Amino acid sequence: MAVFVALGAFLMTLAGGWVAQRVTDRRHLVLGLAGGLMLGVVGLDLLPEAIEAAGEPVFGVPMALLLFVGGFLVAHLVERLLSARQVAHGAGGHHSDRVPQVGLTAAAAMVGHSLMDGIALGAAFQVSGSMGVAVALAVISHDFADGFNTYTLTSLYGNARRKALLMLFAAAVAPVVGAATTLLFTLPEELLGGYLGFFGGALLYLAAAEILPEAHHTHPARSTLLCTIGGVGFIWLVVGIAE
Repeated sequence: MAVFVALGAFLMTLAGGWVAQRVTDRRHLVLGLAGGLMLGVVGLDLLPEAIEAAGEPVFGVPMALLLFVGGFLVAHLVERLLSARQVAHGAGGHHSDRVPQVGLTAAAAMVGHSLMDGIALGAAFQVSGSMGVAVALAVISHDFADGFNTYTLTSLYGNARRKALLMLFAAAVAPVVGAATTLLFTLPEELLGGYLGFFGGALLYLAAAEILPEAHHTHPARSTLLCTIGGVGFIWLVVGIAE
């Protein structure tokens, strides 16, 4: 049953990526919406789940929050290192140039997140049918945002459309694979919570330091801001319905 439901997540992820690539003439609106979706996913979905699942505090701070900060710093460090390497090899000459590897790394993290979605879906159905339905609603709904963000992140950093589509397909298949693996084992709750915290920090860095500044760089329009707020509101709606 979980694998069958995960096929819905597969289709929703592809739909999100299709929308992202079809509205390239409104790129600033796409980026504004993507930033809002990412902010909503981190603040309203990933981080609360991570804090609940990640176990005991470490020196007075929840483990999930420590990993959240760590994910933010690692994302910043990776981008700086890759940018410095690009400049050293004469690939652009400016630190502001987009580094394709950053986009691929971020998209790979989205694929990992989608894989965990599938695992969470399978685990929920192991507990009860009602819990499985609730998790399925959340996974299928926000996988549209995952597909949208996966394609946007990959293409934003200068990767070819073929690579963006490949990462999108990987993100679409990941929930199905994740759900299937729950037939073999169950992921420990604390490990899942730690992963969600770390991934949330990395995702927030990309939204705050890359996606949103790019969206407002050449189009500081009210419509872009409204798209960002709309993205956050959409995730809030999804989380509320799932609860």
